[in-house]
Amino acid sequence: MNQIVKMTAAAALAGFACLLRSEYEKDAISVERYVIRSPKLNGAGRTFVFLTDLHDKEFGEGNRRLFAVIRREEPDAVLSGGDMVIAKGDTDLKKSLSLLTVLAKEFPVICTNGNHEQRMRRETQTYGLLYRDYRMELKAGGVVCLADSFLDFGEEFRICGIDLPAFCYRKGMPKLPARFMERTLGPASDKRFVVLLAHSPMFFEEYAAWGADLTLAGHFHGGTIRLPFLGGVMTPQYQFFYPWCEGFFEKQGRYMLAGRGLGTHSINIRLNNKPQLIVVRIEKETRF
Repeated sequence: MNQIVKMTAAAALAGFACLLRSEYEKDAISVERYVIRSPKLNGAGRTFVFLTDLHDKEFGEGNRRLFAVIRREEPDAVLSGGDMVIAKGDTDLKKSLSLLTVLAKEFPVICTNGNHEQRMRRETQTYGLLYRDYRMELKAGGVVCLADSFLDFGEEFRICGIDLPAFCYRKGMPKLPARFMERTLGPASDKRFVVLLAHSPMFFEEYAAWGADLTLAGHFHGGTIRLPFLGGVMTPQYQFFYPWCEGFFEKQGRYMLAGRGLGTHSINIRLNNKPQLIVVRIEKETRF
């Protein structure tokens, strides 16, 4: 009996320690930097800050800590991979609107939709007016919203944003329809460096085959809880230890950064999985 009591107490203590650690991690910001070199570039290159899955999170009052971190990086543009809001119950747009529109006063800000923004867009009776107002306020604040569209950024970059079909966010391992990328965005540029904002990293092979030089994705929150050597435990689509839920990936000279995101929703836990701000520097390839 004493052994059972000891084991129960130890389990309770371990659970409490994990809970405290999770509370600490949810309010931390991990800045992670990457460099990509491409033969498509001839100029000085660009630095992009990528943020995703904010889910109405604030780091300090008015997100002042997040603003400070982004400003220190002095990016050429801030890119958002979607799910900046939570489309569940009473949706509060103020935090994401404030973050993106204030950033747009200092940097170009380019965003795409995640599954939460797309849910707002589809469910017109519940969220339709909210989504319309949200997009109008972003545009009025100088934010560029890409939904199945692209923007040429300078002479050497093309930034694309794609809205994935709703079934791509259902449980299991959905597949994109044949030629979905070409039908939605047209052919990829073979002269400009193509940055694709696609909320889900699940379709990296299709993105790369289409011609995305760099895909920036999120959605999976790093697997919520990360275990050494095993990676993220579970994605929102109930995949366990899914390999593309976080990290830097390469396939035949094309790349993907799958971000862990900044916020949480529904499962309000982070363990060994700090909120992440990605800084990616894209430079010309130097050959000797």
